[in-house]
Amino acid sequence: MTMPLINWWAVLVAGISAFVVGGIWYSPGLFGKAWMKDNNFTEEQIRKGGNKGKIFGFTLIFSLLMAVNLAMFLSPAADCPPQCAPKPDVAWGATAGFLAGIWTFCAIAIHSLFELKPWRLIFINGFYSVVALVLMGAIIGAWR
Repeated sequence: MTMPLINWWAVLVAGISAFVVGGIWYSPGLFGKAWMKDNNFTEEQIRKGGNKGKIFGFTLIFSLLMAVNLAMFLSPAADCPPQCAPKPDVAWGATAGFLAGIWTFCAIAIHSLFELKPWRLIFINGFYSVVALVLMGAIIGAWR
């Protein structure tokens, strides 16, 4: 088996895009206040809690790993002729990202249900994954 042909610049941009989407998604202007309320966090806990370098560093690493994983699914193997697996485009990349987002949404929902989390929090966290992976897939698909 050969490694797939991966555009590593596309992976880097896709991974960073999920990191940026998360910053917007969980901002107070979008879903941040609801997310904080459903997690019983105060603004002071968010400001002072946890090691920010560790949290943001691992978030970026995990976003990049998600992008690599998606790129491996979207890219043909090096020894594959064009007719066996054509290069992805924006539409197929976004579709693959959406399907991967459904997987992660379901995993988040399962964990959250057992943790007795409210549905609103499940949707906030789950749909973040869907949106981030659709964008990642579109970037990887567009950047052939």
